[in-house]
Amino acid sequence: MTLIDFIILVSAGVAVGFINTLAGGGSTISLSILMLLGLSPTMANGTNRIGIAIQNIVGVSSFKQQGVLETKKGFLLAIPATIGSILGSFIAVDLNESIFEKAMGVILLIMLGFTLFNPDKLIKEQTALVNKKLNWKQYVLFFFIGIYGGFIHIGIGYFLLASLIIGAGYELVKANAVKVLIVLVYTPFSLAVFIWNDMIDYKMGFTLAIGTALGAFIASRLAVKRGAGFVRWVIVVIILLTAAHLFELVDFKAILQK
Repeated sequence: MTLIDFIILVSAGVAVGFINTLAGGGSTISLSILMLLGLSPTMANGTNRIGIAIQNIVGVSSFKQQGVLETKKGFLLAIPATIGSILGSFIAVDLNESIFEKAMGVILLIMLGFTLFNPDKLIKEQTALVNKKLNWKQYVLFFFIGIYGGFIHIGIGYFLLASLIIGAGYELVKANAVKVLIVLVYTPFSLAVFIWNDMIDYKMGFTLAIGTALGAFIASRLAVKRGAGFVRWVIVVIILLTAAHLFELVDFKAILQK
């Protein structure tokens, strides 16, 4: 790995950690960069998990320190998500990635509409839902979200945010904090599957992680300091860029190669 590769990975990591902590879809950047630097899609998918794990350690620590992390429900929802992520990781090499990308593009546009036209649900906590006990439907939902996270991870944050806001009643900043906790819990199990199948480039993975840690720290501080309104507009911008990439309106991979 050259010095230029190091700089590219760290810089990309900062963007990925920032985007993933505030919204989701940052793995679109990291997977593209890892593949541009010579890794196969499967190796890139596995290697990316190192940066994800480190960024979420930093994000959880920062959110907890700032007093916005609700751990009880987070850990309960992380259980089915973890089981699902293990299954998703095992089938990662067999499923058609493009199908998932198009489906995610549709979900992103739905989330965009929700973010733009129903902002009160993002900003105001629904206390009745937050205080309500979890039901079996939520556990099943997070199991399937975990499968997707274990499979490809791109955009997992949007699925988690939508489920935590609509289904559990959290406002956007707290939903982000719980989202980061859930991903932190299931990622080591998913990562272990890729390690077992020798699908990790450790040098690139830990170099990327330097950047993701810094990006996650900056994002978690800004989320609490600026509030849900700021996070909302970051999500809008990221959704538009990610959806444009998924629907092949803009080829960010080609741009990066120039």
